[in-house]
Amino acid sequence: MSPKSLRTIDLARVIGVHVNTIRLYEADGFLAPVPRNAKNYRQYTRLHLEQARLAHLAIRWPYLGDKAMLTDLVRSAARNELDMAIELAYRYLAHVRVERTHTEAAIRFLERWASGHPFEPSRQPMQIRQVAAHLDVSVDMLRNWERNGLIHVPRDPASGHRQYGSIEFGRLRVIRTLLRAGFSVMAILTMLKRFDEGVRHNLPAVLDLSLEDSANPAIEVIADHWLSSLVTLEERAKTIIQQIELLTDLSQSH
Repeated sequence: MSPKSLRTIDLARVIGVHVNTIRLYEADGFLAPVPRNAKNYRQYTRLHLEQARLAHLAIRWPYLGDKAMLTDLVRSAARNELDMAIELAYRYLAHVRVERTHTEAAIRFLERWASGHPFEPSRQPMQIRQVAAHLDVSVDMLRNWERNGLIHVPRDPASGHRQYGSIEFGRLRVIRTLLRAGFSVMAILTMLKRFDEGVRHNLPAVLDLSLEDSANPAIEVIADHWLSSLVTLEERAKTIIQQIELLTDLSQSH
């Protein structure tokens, strides 16, 4: 075996994956064609190692949005189309940063609400279909939020119909904003319970649940610690770019 050649197990050990994962990377087109010796053993090079490292960085969970962009990125790198790979990497980084901006804006919105700034303080009570139309959500969504304990809606004693007033509107706006920003129902419910107990400070930290704080720590949901996940994903996106730059340097040195 050539001094420069590496075995499947060598790549797996360096990256920290099972040998079958390396074989899957090859089968999925994430590595350049791998030559074989007279005994039909694979002979990987440093280039294959760094391509496998890129695949591990880019396509392992968690990732943001459609996996197809990241898959295209890794395959482009394997075909030595590194300009396309770096373009996709920067596009992905921009996507993560936009999501982080939306999330941080939602947290500022939450803080304003929690500090006592009223939303539409003079609003007259409305029924559920009117509220759904006003907030651009479905009636089923409003009912689900109530069933999940995110909000308690008073009812008209005479008709039994739900009556949404200013307090309910403010709470619904916060729920909608946080859900659209990517936070899970569990994280929002935990935060709102703290709010209902009188907590008004540090609610964003409550939103960013740790697994130990969650109702079911055996189930990891990325949205239960969404903001910190986005920070981590942004750093990983930057590392993906650095890895493609390393592949570019290797390609130019050969």
